[in-house]
Amino acid sequence: MILCCGEALIDMLPMRATDGRVGFAPAVGGSVFNTAIALGRLGADVGFHSKIATDDLGEQLRLALHDSKVNLDHLKRSSKPTPLAIVHLVDGHASYQFYDEGTAAQDFAADEVLPLPATVDLAFFGGISLLGENSGPYYQRLLTETAQHIPVMMDPNIRPNFIIDEAAYRRELDGLFPHVSILKVSDEDLAWIAGLKSVDEKIQEILGLGTDLILITKGGDGVEAVGRHVSASVPAEPVQVVDTVGAGDTFTAGFLSALQEDNLFSTLLTISEDQLRRALSRGAQAAAITVSRDGANPPWREELLG
Repeated sequence: MILCCGEALIDMLPMRATDGRVGFAPAVGGSVFNTAIALGRLGADVGFHSKIATDDLGEQLRLALHDSKVNLDHLKRSSKPTPLAIVHLVDGHASYQFYDEGTAAQDFAADEVLPLPATVDLAFFGGISLLGENSGPYYQRLLTETAQHIPVMMDPNIRPNFIIDEAAYRRELDGLFPHVSILKVSDEDLAWIAGLKSVDEKIQEILGLGTDLILITKGGDGVEAVGRHVSASVPAEPVQVVDTVGAGDTFTAGFLSALQEDNLFSTLLTISEDQLRRALSRGAQAAAITVSRDGANPPWREELLG
């Protein structure tokens, strides 16, 4: 099983009323949540670990996971409210304003733990869950503990307006890279992580810290994978972009579903260029379907194969 660990929230998507006023419509979302949903729809064996509210919005999140065939054995519930993300779209590209403090996403005790289930073969972490006042320490601790037993993939999914201390968060990420087998970043994320260093210098630094493989999504320019022993790239799928909400999350799901099918989690250091390119292509194909329609609406397996 792939266990996705991180936030679930409600995206408030912009919509225009018939009288011209702009409002917002709620939609289930969250970076790690979207990845779990996409994996489930692609037929992967996937579970989700997070805190989800017991309110009506939280129940929408739970039902969406269930309907997408995601295992909920490691889902925890909270009496605190569901976090929100206000989505702003400019030419189809999304930016976010988060309302997270005091919500279910932060309802973690300082000593809270999750015993690693024996059925889990890879754990995925990322999103704003790595940043929160309570969720950040919890998920960062869980990541480093989990990495002692199984491979870990991380997508920090950088949201600059949610980061209070940029230098401190860069240091936290540097502390996580030695425990991460696969790092997924957009080219914008990577430039932010690099800070004053060049992107190429930061890539080599991350690989030197112990990360096996870095996946860099570049929008319409495709995806590049840089590893310590193998590299590959694939072009973007040609598509009419409606919006980019959930694109990176769906790419991750497509990539991981291909690795799971080929039973490659335990052999990442010996993955071949052909195997890597197949996984990258699956991710790019899945992401192309998501960006061709409104919101984070990942494809089902039959759509991808069709």
